[in-house]
Amino acid sequence: MSEKAKLDLGGQTIELPVMIGSEGEKAIDISKLRAETKYVTFDNGLGNTGACTSAITFINGAEGILRYRGYPIEQLADLSTFSEVSYLLINDKLPTKEELKTFNEKIGTAALLPKGITDMIDAFPKDSHPMGVIQSVTAALSAYYPELSGSDLSAEKKQEVIRQLMGQLKTIASHFYRRTQGLDPIAPDRSRNFTNDFLNMMFGEVDDDVADALQTLLILHADHEQNCSASTARVIGSSKANLFATISGAIGALWGPLHGGANQAVLEMLEEIQNDGGDYKKFIAKAKDKEDPFRLMGFGHRVYKNFDPRAKIIKEACNTVLEKLGVNDPLLDIAKGLEEEALKDPYFVDRKLYPNVDFYSGIIYRALGIPTNMFTVMFVLGRLPGWIAQWKELIDSPGMRITRPRQIYTGSTVREFVEINKR
Repeated sequence: MSEKAKLDLGGQTIELPVMIGSEGEKAIDISKLRAETKYVTFDNGLGNTGACTSAITFINGAEGILRYRGYPIEQLADLSTFSEVSYLLINDKLPTKEELKTFNEKIGTAALLPKGITDMIDAFPKDSHPMGVIQSVTAALSAYYPELSGSDLSAEKKQEVIRQLMGQLKTIASHFYRRTQGLDPIAPDRSRNFTNDFLNMMFGEVDDDVADALQTLLILHADHEQNCSASTARVIGSSKANLFATISGAIGALWGPLHGGANQAVLEMLEEIQNDGGDYKKFIAKAKDKEDPFRLMGFGHRVYKNFDPRAKIIKEACNTVLEKLGVNDPLLDIAKGLEEEALKDPYFVDRKLYPNVDFYSGIIYRALGIPTNMFTVMFVLGRLPGWIAQWKELIDSPGMRITRPRQIYTGSTVREFVEINKR
């Protein structure tokens, strides 16, 4: 007999089905609550609401677990490539060697931009925020590929538009970066893997170990369950908007400082400490002072309550990048000092305020020479396959319906309109 939950509504008792996920998570199914009782539920920020079922990513924040399609993030970061992880997320299976080769080749072939798109990128002011450029140009791609912008694509066309975005987004990002630096764009090279090609288009030849470190970071960012931008992709996709528009909306959601802009906030904090003289111990004390508004950015996580499994992995990649590049940067010295102090200070240890993935990713990007305002763009490149996987899972589901939340109205009750000359 399936489990039920009972809800008492002022004398009326109703039974609600209980859903159980494959990892034992339980949810009360309220999808028929309004129809049967005229009640709706209220959950500000949807932090305790399951808005979908998904087979893509599993997170157990209490135990520091992150898995893509059942595969532990530690194994994927150590043994896989970003292209392989992208294929896995999108297609729900690990590719064969031949499937991965074809996937990479087709992404490489799609990476060239139409002249109208490069003209559009070049028309933006050089001091534009890169996220505004990326978001705008991504939406504009639909004008150049109308055959991939329909509401009901065949399975073959879905794969084609996916490869189109995977290939072109990194070209868009690198093209605008080089324009801001007064440099000619470097054409994509289909013989390179995703990360190597992107770094080559940004800077020219890059050390393989450094490229591997960035690849690890992209893998760690590839998906993270129903976060703000992934949910945005699902909401937009539920209207049957095309994938270009869907991903453009997700980019906009990621732009916010409470989401993808967190690693930029870390670097801004480090600059604040440097401008004050560089005494990071002073700022550790400020962070512990309840009366002080200063916040230590890049420590702790809303989901992970003991440790961020991604941070453990990226810390090693961070060390590799700093050692390989031999970077001498006072901001990075401040960051290492903050990390060392926080990891041994009982105040932070007891509250489980450990360095998270945003803390280390900002350091890596800084060491690579990527401007601070490009940090969130790097997050876009990493998160792209996760957004695509969320979109594809949604539109392929038999019971897909447009997202339409309810509200609790708190405005004025009925009022009599008064004509303007009588007011």
